[in-house]
Amino acid sequence: MKKTALVFLWILLASGISACGKQASAEESGRTVTIGVVGEAQEMWDPVKEELAKEGINLELVTFTDYSTPNAALAGGEIDLNAFQHYAYLNKEIESYGYEIEAIGDTFISAMNIYSRNLTDVSQVQRGSKVAVPGDASNEGRALKVLEAAGLIALDKKAGDSPEVTDIVDNPLQLELVEVDAANVCALLPDVAIAVVNCNYALDNGLNPGKDSIFQDSVDIYEGKNYVNLIAAGKGEADNEVYKRIVEAYQTEAVKEVYKEAFKGSYLPAWE
Repeated sequence: MKKTALVFLWILLASGISACGKQASAEESGRTVTIGVVGEAQEMWDPVKEELAKEGINLELVTFTDYSTPNAALAGGEIDLNAFQHYAYLNKEIESYGYEIEAIGDTFISAMNIYSRNLTDVSQVQRGSKVAVPGDASNEGRALKVLEAAGLIALDKKAGDSPEVTDIVDNPLQLELVEVDAANVCALLPDVAIAVVNCNYALDNGLNPGKDSIFQDSVDIYEGKNYVNLIAAGKGEADNEVYKRIVEAYQTEAVKEVYKEAFKGSYLPAWE
């Protein structure tokens, strides 16, 4: 009799444990997850939200107007995730402020392409031509990597993904770099042979990154992930099942299509 009672009690306990597990799973799938973004152009999240909604996950975008706030908000628990920065920026923020946050998935690289008013291919660039590039350290380093990928210059391998002008080891066409603020590079197009332009400024000036550029940026140009944008979470949250599902829902063909159509090739998928 005692054995029967003990067996019955164990069955009840096991049932309770199982029920609790299912309830926790249901709560996870029915939760709202907040993710911090910067700016209003967030169409790439539409298919992600739609897919997650089928599983009972409500993804809510929290829009910030500056780049200094989203990491502080994430570290402070005001939001669950954020997606607005690349690895170089995240690492700098962690170093500066000690934020306990980390990347949990890759999203895209903002394309930095070569444009020209008069040329249709980089092979047409003549000796002594002027080349407009962003003058700030981060963007100029990328511009130099793009020029190297286009076969116009060669850089010291030791410079990695953050080269400076002094790292140019070969300039066979003796190109003259014209360094200006990134926002003003497009304005120089009438006066230079080619210009290396950030995608956001290209769009602002009526250029289509996917169609108007004569040489296009590529994820393969870079050795590391410095310029890869990411989804970030609190430290130790990389194995959170809901967060992992959000990353999976982002890294899809549907999001690639939004990159192509809505953003005119400005964003290059970085998860493959």
